[in-house]
Amino acid sequence: MLSIRIASLTLVAVGLAGCYHATIDTGLRPSGETVSEEWAHGFVAGLVPPSTVETASRCPNGVAQVETQLSFLNQLASFLTFGIYTPMTIEVQCAEAGSGPADAASGPAEAASASVEVPAGST
Repeated sequence: MLSIRIASLTLVAVGLAGCYHATIDTGLRPSGETVSEEWAHGFVAGLVPPSTVETASRCPNGVAQVETQLSFLNQLASFLTFGIYTPMTIEVQCAEAGSGPADAASGPAEAASASVEVPAGST
């Protein structure tokens, strides 16, 4: 009876586990080119991250967006290996040619000409 209860609780915990998802948007317009890695190999509950996804040759204009997630199958593999093997899905959207940041006016050139005022008596 106890083993059925433990199995049921484990099944419920796995079923209710949310799928991790993070998106990084660089502000560049995405092109149609996508670099995808369904099973990026990580280990020890993510403490050893997956290797770097090489995008330089396929994204000559830079990266517009990076999306990482743990799909159901990724989480199942992690669960079955007790967190030793923790794969994730990584998808990279390449940037369009000539696409600049959304707000080019506040880019590095403006930041370089900014001045900092130190209040009197604060030194």
